[in-house]
Formats: sequence, C-alpha cells, structure tokens
Amino acid sequence: MEIKPIREKWKGTMTDRERFNNQMHYRPIDRCFNMEFGYWNENFKEWPLFYQNGITNNQEADIFFNFDKIVVISGNVWMSPPFESKVVGQTDTTKIIMNADGLLAEVPKDDHDTIPHFIKPTIVTPDDWKKCKEQRFRRDDPSRKVDVEALKKAHPPDRDYPLGVHCGSMIGKIRDMLTFEGLIYACYDYPEMVEDMVETACVLVEDFLDQVLPHIDFDFASGWEDICFKNGPIVPVDFFKNVVVPRYKRISEKLHQYGIDIWYTDCDGDVRPLLPYFLEGGINCLFPFEVNSCAHPAELLNEYGKDLRIMGGVDKMVLARGREAIKSYLESLVPLVERGGYIPFCDHRCPPNVKPEDYLYYLDLKEEMFGMK
Repeated sequence: MEIKPIREKWKGTMTDRERFNNQMHYRPIDRCFNMEFGYWNENFKEWPLFYQNGITNNQEADIFFNFDKIVVISGNVWMSPPFESKVVGQTDTTKIIMNADGLLAEVPKDDHDTIPHFIKPTIVTPDDWKKCKEQRFRRDDPSRKVDVEALKKAHPPDRDYPLGVHCGSMIGKIRDMLTFEGLIYACYDYPEMVEDMVETACVLVEDFLDQVLPHIDFDFASGWEDICFKNGPIVPVDFFKNVVVPRYKRISEKLHQYGIDIWYTDCDGDVRPLLPYFLEGGINCLFPFEVNSCAHPAELLNEYGKDLRIMGGVDKMVLARGREAIKSYLESLVPLVERGGYIPFCDHRCPPNVKPEDYLYYLDLKEEMFGMK
C-alpha cells in the first residue's frame, strides 16, 4: 500500500545526511534533524489518524509524518538460533510464553503493551551458560555471515540519509537472559560467567563489524543497553566499569579506525551513574533519554559540554498534559537545539494517552521552533 504523507517534509537546503552529521558535530545546520522514536502498538489501533489511513507500524508512521530518513544496519550478533517463541500456559487474563531468549514470561492475553512478568530465567548457573553458549552463540554459525554486496547496493556511498551500524549490547541482552534480579545475583555469585557472557557478546559484534566496516561508509553507530531504571543502574557500577567498559573500548577503536565518532546507545532510566563510563568507553550519545527517570537534557549537556550528545529527551508525560505544557517544554529545548549535539523527540514510544490532535500540535510546534520556518 502506498502511504500518502499528511505533512510536508520540513524545508531545508541540506540533505538529511549532511544535516545529521553537522548537527551531531556542532557544525552549522539549515534546520534541526526531524525524527521521532515511534509509538505504542495501541496507538495504531486507537488513534483515528493512524487507523483511518491504514498506518499499522512505526516504519509506516515515519513515512506518514514525512520525517527525515535515518537507517541502521544490524547483523546477527546475538543468540542463534533463538529459542522457539511459544505459549506454554494461560489463565483467564494472561498467558505464559517462552520468548526468544528462553525466558518464561507472563503477559496479558490481549497482547497490550506492558513489561512482562518474568517467571524463570534462561541462565542461572555456569553450566547453564556453557550449554547455551555451545548451542546458540557459535561464532561460525553461517547465519552470521553478512551479504555485504547487497548492503552496498541498498546503501550506496552517494545516499542522502545518515546510515548507522548497530553495535549490539554488551550487558543489556544479558539482562534479558538472566532477568533483572538474576543479573544482579550473577554479578556477585558468578562474576566469571557474566564476564564470559560480555566477552561473547563483544566478539560477535567485532566479527560483524569486521565484515562491514571496510566496505560501507557509516555515519554513526548505535547500541542497546537497557540496564537502568528510575533509581539508577541495575548492574554494580564497579562491574560495569571493569568488565563492560573495556569491551566498549575495543568496539570504539574499530569504529574510529573507519571515521565513526558518533555512537549512541539506547538506555532507559537514570543513566547518570554510568555516563562517565559510557563516555570513557566511546559511547558519546544518549538515546532516547528518558526525562522523568533522569533529568532535563539541559542538565547533562551543560555538565558534559560537547563531549556528549543527546537524541530524544522530550518528556512523554508532558505530551499528555496538553498544549500549554507542550509549548513550555519545547521552549526549554530551544537553546539546546541552537548549541548543536541535540535532536529533540519523544523520550520513548509515544503512549496512547496523548491526544492525536495534541501530538499533531507538537509536530507543528517543533517545525515552528526548530524547522527554521
């Protein structure tokens, strides 16, 4: 189905690629890079502007709203093969599933978006990990080989949009396997096992990067480390510093060899205790930067100066409070956009309690304030 955008693309004199690179490097721009992080699944069912126009997912929504284009290439850098996802039991309101990481989880029967209640982790002991590693983390798995020629054809050197290379997860996906509580216990009970898991994750990313970096001109790197919550990190800071950061440094060295000096990671919650170590490891951009769990983006950008970038940081709670609150919050972001190194968008998936008409007002106001109208 062809998607007809309901908004014109923001006017500009630069390509999306030029604009992104300039903005992330504090160089002059024609206007702010225009992007959003996406929406809850419920939005596509509950917002008339989506279901009346046949918009069913975030990729379609990006076209529908005519956002600037940004693309990330990923490789097979995790469990392969994954566990079979299946339903193993149910109650009147919930179902018990085994997910791709092998965890047993209780989720709503109607599949509405929520954090699953995990019942049983994949890995508990070093013996569990040894077996799983041998079966599902083989470096020589044929599915880990990248079709470089197809990627080069899909993303030519003269493209007009920024292209990122995904650098996986050094500890966040391990959290997924062990569960929140399981990771905390394992860091103390089986630190050597957890370090071997981190090393395995790092090596698989390095193998992927070695295949693609020599052949494709990337503009940035991305990652995923969902290891913080509103009270701070869920991993001991010393463990993160001594075990995870050295692996970041190895990946960062490879990226820098090919001119990639922007690396963001997706980590929710209060990242402040880990931020010095992210920066030390080479991760210099936060994404999508949850405000309520952490701070207004100005606080960290002022503290760390041009060593730090932020993508996101528009408080999703504010979007639900109406137009006056939206306008006041966006006004607080104007100096950050003007300084560079900051791209504003909703600080996670936009929830369905935001009124569609207020969301359109938010997009209009963003263009008025940051689109150099």
